[in-house]
Amino acid sequence: MLTNGDLMPFDPPAQPLRGLSSLWTLGRNYIESFPRSTYEQAVTRYRWGSSDILYVCDPTIIHEMLVDKPAAFSRDDVTHRAFTPVIGKTSLFLSEGSDWRWQRRTVAPIFRHEMLLSLVPTFAATAEQQVERWRTRSFDSPVEISAAMRRTTFEIIVEAILGGSAHLDADRYGHALSANFNTIPWHILLAALWAPAWMPFPGRRRAQRARDFLHADIGRLIAERRAKPPHHPDLLDLLLAAQDAETGRGMNKAELVANLLTFITAGHETTAVALTWTLWLLAKDEAVQRRVYDETMAVIGHGAVEVDHIDALSFTRQVILEAMRLFPPVPLLSRMPKTAMQLGGLSITPPAWVGIPIFAVHRNALLWNNPHAFDPERFSPDQANGRSRYAHLPFGAGPRVCIGANFAMIEAVVILTTLVRAFHFQPVPGHKPRPVARLTLRPAGGMPLIIRAR
Repeated sequence: MLTNGDLMPFDPPAQPLRGLSSLWTLGRNYIESFPRSTYEQAVTRYRWGSSDILYVCDPTIIHEMLVDKPAAFSRDDVTHRAFTPVIGKTSLFLSEGSDWRWQRRTVAPIFRHEMLLSLVPTFAATAEQQVERWRTRSFDSPVEISAAMRRTTFEIIVEAILGGSAHLDADRYGHALSANFNTIPWHILLAALWAPAWMPFPGRRRAQRARDFLHADIGRLIAERRAKPPHHPDLLDLLLAAQDAETGRGMNKAELVANLLTFITAGHETTAVALTWTLWLLAKDEAVQRRVYDETMAVIGHGAVEVDHIDALSFTRQVILEAMRLFPPVPLLSRMPKTAMQLGGLSITPPAWVGIPIFAVHRNALLWNNPHAFDPERFSPDQANGRSRYAHLPFGAGPRVCIGANFAMIEAVVILTTLVRAFHFQPVPGHKPRPVARLTLRPAGGMPLIIRAR
């Protein structure tokens, strides 16, 4: 079991931060603003100006909030400010009420389990392309893993959604998305100060230009596909043809652009981040890396990963789940109550902000033994069966649980087994990655690892 102090790379503040210190920490790296109580207690409550701030870490209250009363909450102002410029209010991610419900019903069939399993050959072939890229390079210096994982998962999402029939400039997309991700600290700061949404800040124009490129390019893809459908429909064709079973309504252009951009962005970024942290943890823990390798060879051998292998790769799945516990790709969920209400026996009244600090929930001492240790056995059937579903939230929960969760897990299992079968991973001596929260929990400056061909 890996208990190295690197797995908790900062000391949480003893008390909720206030004033300038809180604004500085929120903007720099908001997970470092979660007070120590979020790692030790069920609920943390304090005042920020005229508003109540609640951090909820109790699985029972999380269930009440996300499952029993989801309609009683709306997305918070920071989330809208950060994501509306990129994906718009009409996307599945940001829409509310009836607009959200019909979109969810419409796209749900695209993510059926049998549809996802049909993509296993795509996952495997793209992972093998990454293996070949690494085989052709020199291993005299460390390899930057996070960029490689983003490229691999981007190629997969493009192949899965577009069937490889359209050209997307991966580098330009990556730069455009990063230009918007990098503005998230400013959105947090300005929202905390109740500043108007039009307030200028450094990088705003660059982000707007990046957004314009993304929307125009996605619009181009949709127009090209409508003009020339492929012989074999892919996920984009299913999205274009999707209709609400209750009303017969399909998506208009703005909704198509917003959702396609959401699927491309979230569909590659979150899995890439999860794989990056997983590979680092395996590099740090030789015994666990050996178990993943041994399971891969026993189940798959030297052949291609196939659909029938997925369920048999149980320990590999446990490793990924544990990596996402320690370093959840999305480290915070936040909501605002629409009206005065009771939550977990507490009275809350707008304006109030309720956060589920997933990074802290996953390390809360009330929920996990030795919470900062890397121990994939936590997700063995014997241990997992006695744990609340709402103590582990890498994909959220409730009606708005990530619609691509199964896609991501199958993809991650295929990629990880393919890479570990081909290479042995070691940490760079003295390097301590720092998780930084933007859209996702990326390691600051990337993730260099030493890799050797097996």
